[in-house]
Amino acid sequence: MTTNCVFCKIIAGEMPSDILYQDELVTAFRDINPRAPVHILVVPNRHYDSLADMGDEDGVVLGRIVAVTNKLARDEGIAESGYRFLTNVGRHAGQVVFHVHFHLLGGRPLGPMVMTRW
Repeated sequence: MTTNCVFCKIIAGEMPSDILYQDELVTAFRDINPRAPVHILVVPNRHYDSLADMGDEDGVVLGRIVAVTNKLARDEGIAESGYRFLTNVGRHAGQVVFHVHFHLLGGRPLGPMVMTRW
């Protein structure tokens, strides 16, 4: 655990959160600033600053993240209509919390993923 990492504190139970799933590898909880009716964060329990810090040896945890995300999409009733599953890597991509995390978003049409003009 990184002492000042908010997600590490949530995983350890040191900060309140609406945890929807937790096992030995991953934790999933509702985003406190939702961008869609369903906005869940799925994070590895082990601290990585970014997806760029993960490699081949992390395949099991990444696979669990995908499996948990699919389960949560079904549980939340958005699997049929569709959902977005994404992560931001680095400041230019919009990463704010430097503990790798994946966003599960759905429950309404989400529109384009990125701006078409820059």
